[in-house]
Amino acid sequence: MLINLASPDHFKFPVSPLHPSFQQDILNKHLVYDYHHKNEKGETEEWRYEIWFFSSDRVVYAIHGGPMKGRLNYQTCAFQCIRPGQLWQCNWLEETGTIVSLVYDITEKKISTCIAFSKGHWENPEKAHGDKRNADDFDRWRSLAEMGNQKDRVVLIEQADISEVFEGKGDLVPIAPDAVTL
Repeated sequence: MLINLASPDHFKFPVSPLHPSFQQDILNKHLVYDYHHKNEKGETEEWRYEIWFFSSDRVVYAIHGGPMKGRLNYQTCAFQCIRPGQLWQCNWLEETGTIVSLVYDITEKKISTCIAFSKGHWENPEKAHGDKRNADDFDRWRSLAEMGNQKDRVVLIEQADISEVFEGKGDLVPIAPDAVTL
């Protein structure tokens, strides 16, 4: 299926039905996880993230470590069950032009991601800091997508250890179910 991700209606299409285990496995789950990233010097950097699976088509997240530290965001997403009770995939396109594919391994307590950063997002991480609820931040983030082209990407493949799993928002701020994401 081809999807126009630039359209405001990009996730208002018939998707594969969510597996019945979505309610138990994913909905309202809040994860705190740490990437152990090796920098150019071979040193390990701790990048802490948290994500809340807010609804069947939205996530809310915060970044507490690494170059994107200070980013508070929410996205329209698509979930896919790989193995009920074990593996789920969550994918989204950010307003910065960055594409994220996240796999939640429930049994191993791991997050595996493939993130294709847009040129603007990767080369200007400080401009990607802030809170999407702030109109100035949101507009600035959108402008990052205009830099470079689809081939000007940094693809980052990382795996993180989940340190906490709980229900609800924690310290994250809820969003409207139909909040604009792009």
